Amino acid sequence: MAALIKGPAIFLAQFAGDSAPFNSLPAIAQWAGDLGYKGIQVPSWDNRLFDLETAAVSDAYCDEVKGICAEAGVVITELSTHLQGQLVAVNPAYDVPFDAFAPEAVRNHPKARQAWAVEQIKLAGDASRRLGLNVTVSFPGSLAFPYLYPWPQRPAGLIEEAFTELAKRWQPLMDYYDERGVDMAFEIHPGEDVFDGITFEMFLEKVNNHPRCTINYDPSHFVLQQLDYLAFIDIYHERISALHIKDAEFNPTGRQGVYSGYQPWINRAGRFRSLGDGQVDFGGIFSKMAQYGYDSWAVLEWECCIKSPQQGAAEGAPFIAKHIIQVTDKAFDDFAGGSTDRAALRQMMGIVD
Repeated sequence: MAALIKGPAIFLAQFAGDSAPFNSLPAIAQWAGDLGYKGIQVPSWDNRLFDLETAAVSDAYCDEVKGICAEAGVVITELSTHLQGQLVAVNPAYDVPFDAFAPEAVRNHPKARQAWAVEQIKLAGDASRRLGLNVTVSFPGSLAFPYLYPWPQRPAGLIEEAFTELAKRWQPLMDYYDERGVDMAFEIHPGEDVFDGITFEMFLEKVNNHPRCTINYDPSHFVLQQLDYLAFIDIYHERISALHIKDAEFNPTGRQGVYSGYQPWINRAGRFRSLGDGQVDFGGIFSKMAQYGYDSWAVLEWECCIKSPQQGAAEGAPFIAKHIIQVTDKAFDDFAGGSTDRAALRQMMGIVD
């Protein structure tokens, strides 16, 4: 028996900081390894942990990075380009807050910021190839999301134009990744134009069903939307190439629902929780992913509004390990099996030649 799903792994973005052991790759990799993680998902924008520009051009640097990880007992699962991907497509309504994701030199210059983001995505594709990785995780950005709710009434063609433009920006990058043998796994996420199954289908159609356009599946975002996250796997499993393990809960009241009244996370009806503290059916998720042959990593993403990151990380590795299924190589009723022939089969059905 063998486990198709690899893990446990951990996304480092929410843990990286200026204090040890979270401020360097050797220290944070060792921290993760000591907690029982076997893989780390690396935020490619965080120079404290990873030099994306160097990794894109230097096999020696990539070998050094892999060696550091090996010493800690972990491997890199994927590079994350969430922040850079967000900047590939930014509605002007978000210019000010999203400028914080970009270098000082391109802030207040949307076209320069976008060009920088596109180049970053390409560098991540090059770096992934040198590191021997076949998937990156990212965001697609948002041009239409400010118009999610149709009031005032949306002008005819607005959404069509938004997705046409989104595809225009991403399809050349998908081609670039295809040449390097790397998938783009987009996190289906509110705030992005691609936030559920239907919008993913709209995007996929616009990029001509590009083989590198895949999904970073995270059930927590579907709980907050009240979307059937298990049925989502049934529908889109062939496009899922990355997996975030994050818990969430939705507790509507007579005062708030999905939109949660502009409240801080702690007071929202829908909020993210540490693994096991929310409502996500992880047994169902791991069963379906095993059923459909998912063979990549299960990666903890911690964003709990109550529990500390240290406790969430410590509890996350055994939680994921417990849910990974050792896939059987035999059927439960093999003991009752037997050989037969066509004549016997026809006899069983009363078919007379």
